[in-house]
Amino acid sequence: MSETKTERKVSFGFEEVTESEKVARVKGVFRSVASRYDLMNDLMSAGVHRLWKHDAMNKLNPQPGERHLDVAGGTGELARAFLELADKAGKRRGIAYKATAIVCDINDAMLEAGKARADNAKWDGRLDWVCADGQSLPYPDRTFDAVTVSFGIRNFADRVAGLEEFRRVLKPGGRLGILEFSHMTAPALQAAYDTYSYNVIPLLGSLVAGDKESYQYLVESIRQFPDQETFRSEMENAGFARVSVINFSGGIAALHFGWAV
Repeated sequence: MSETKTERKVSFGFEEVTESEKVARVKGVFRSVASRYDLMNDLMSAGVHRLWKHDAMNKLNPQPGERHLDVAGGTGELARAFLELADKAGKRRGIAYKATAIVCDINDAMLEAGKARADNAKWDGRLDWVCADGQSLPYPDRTFDAVTVSFGIRNFADRVAGLEEFRRVLKPGGRLGILEFSHMTAPALQAAYDTYSYNVIPLLGSLVAGDKESYQYLVESIRQFPDQETFRSEMENAGFARVSVINFSGGIAALHFGWAV
């Protein structure tokens, strides 16, 4: 008689749960907030998240003809930005090759919210949507020129497994950009941000999305994510070189950028 394998415990906010339970509960969180996800991001950050994403995509430097995978891509904001910037680069250089992008998310409700956006029409045939787990991507080795994750990796049950998958599907010399909430660079600022996060964000979630509990989890998940240098080391251990960190808004968010070798 075979023994039952005991699952590793991981954090779901401030709770400890099994990996499979975290996957199921994260799906529930984002299924609940999908219809108001973009609006809530604007409200929670006063729109600043768009500036962070703009700077992150400029660092990624999309080029014509490249293949982009946006993991935990939700409503597809980064994928559309990638295509836009790649087309601008092609126009400047007189290159006709068109980039393509795939939005990959484990949550079908988030993908449906993204696919419903009217601004997808201009990318017909170049923007695809795939429901899949970022820890087990349905793509061959060395498929993509660039992989991004925006405010999603902290929701992985095993982010190290995710990093290894990103490395696997990237071509040698491919770029990985991970934009995630992080740790403030000044303790006094961290205390003020914590006060805002714990008191305002769940309240906004209740008033706007009708879901206080999901936004309470999102606040707690930010606190459980490792600091900038720890996550840099995780990326390096997964096989990424020249890993850099750019702090945004004093460390409220940080872009971790690395190269596949």
